[in-house]
Amino acid sequence: MAEVHYMSQEGLENLKKELADALAQRPVIAAAIAEAREKGDLSENAEYESAREAQGLLELKIGNLKNMIANAKVLDASQLSADKVQMLTTVTVENLNAKAKMKFSIVGESEADFSKGKLSANTPIAKALIGHGVGEIVEATVPAGTIKFKILEITL
Repeated sequence: MAEVHYMSQEGLENLKKELADALAQRPVIAAAIAEAREKGDLSENAEYESAREAQGLLELKIGNLKNMIANAKVLDASQLSADKVQMLTTVTVENLNAKAKMKFSIVGESEADFSKGKLSANTPIAKALIGHGVGEIVEATVPAGTIKFKILEITL
């Protein structure tokens, strides 16, 4: 059974755009391979090998994107509530170890971008927060140790 990829509608649209961009690269790489092939002996042609490697990586990327799109489950934010941390909610927490406030949106793996405050639901911190409500204290075990968080606010 294929793994379900939870995401927002925006995340799905971004994957579709990325797939279209990758598909547009196929003719470019095919032309590079054809050009390198014309240069003769393929056994010692680094340009040909490089183009073939690029083609392989592109096809792998295309396959992965198609799989993610085919197995995407778009979550509708209008169907969610802000009483518990869940996918597509934004949670403000206090890191009790560092005495610092942090704000995260819980998103699917393909949308995660820590620099933009988008935390994958598969991370230890998100897993610890999901299912808990405002005022609760949760512990997340990360490579650096255990961190305690107090949930201050949950929004959609």
